[in-house]
Amino acid sequence: MFPEPARIEEAVRLLNAGELVAFPTETVYGLGADAANPTAVARIFAAKGRPRSHPVIVHVSNFDAAREWAGSVPDAAVRLADAFWPGPLTIVLPRSARVPDAVTGGQASVALRAPAHPVARALLAAFGRGIAAPSANRYGRISPTRAADVRAELGDRVALVLDGGDCAVGLESTIVACLDGRVTLLRPGAVSRSQIADVVGVVADPDETAPRAPGRLRSHYAPETPLEIVDGASLHREVDQALVSGDRVAVLARSDSPAASERLLWRRMPAGPVAYGRALYAVLRELDAAGAGRILVEAVPAEESWAAIADRLARAAARGLPAAADDAVIDAT
Repeated sequence: MFPEPARIEEAVRLLNAGELVAFPTETVYGLGADAANPTAVARIFAAKGRPRSHPVIVHVSNFDAAREWAGSVPDAAVRLADAFWPGPLTIVLPRSARVPDAVTGGQASVALRAPAHPVARALLAAFGRGIAAPSANRYGRISPTRAADVRAELGDRVALVLDGGDCAVGLESTIVACLDGRVTLLRPGAVSRSQIADVVGVVADPDETAPRAPGRLRSHYAPETPLEIVDGASLHREVDQALVSGDRVAVLARSDSPAASERLLWRRMPAGPVAYGRALYAVLRELDAAGAGRILVEAVPAEESWAAIADRLARAAARGLPAAADDAVIDAT
């Protein structure tokens, strides 16, 4: 699915006027504004209800365009961009003097990505500048993977939604920081730690010196309905107990439903991580709207290929729990 050229032209006109435009990437839909316009970027935070201290990702056409936003570009970043751009990898670099504080949350670094989705690439080419864009949802909620999700989340807070169909990846980008001579994995995604290590060698885990980055809030990607992760051996027992108590329960599982019940909404997910990740947010939205008292999610395998999915589910399940130490400084989109 590709919008008419006139829609791309309209999107460019709106971005130039400081308005918000939602557009598809291969990961999730983004809520875009002219990254060089602090007033326009501030509208992103207002529309999402997002704290202004949190950075947003600047989307660019290619690595040459990314250099305009970076104060310096280490060799590791060049190699990662050569290997994975355009694609679902965000690279955090030292910021240049031109980058507004509104984009970085006042930090000394900036997050950059060249998306692969043809609609995103057409918009970036036509606009000719960087587009700041977190996910096009309300703060803390499930990221949108369809244009209809954006409209349901944001309504008239976004001037235009470019419909590019369902997102092919369905989970937010991997984020790595190339700062202070090392590469740090800040958020897992479709580009795995092993793939990154194959390109740059050692990949560090974040410590107290790591920059604020999307995707590390303890509770995020969360439905309104309480969500619990249950191991496969216990899932049927948990469902039976819920039904006996008279509850309506929704289940997201990699196995078949044990029985039919009007109080049980069971969704079997794909067996592999790529298809599972692509479907996850759309299914969570469906289950969230089902009027259940709980969403039970069958735990996914503890393998690297499932790491991004396990991360998103753990954060979705943390809704309502006491804040973790990094919640005050780290946002997720």
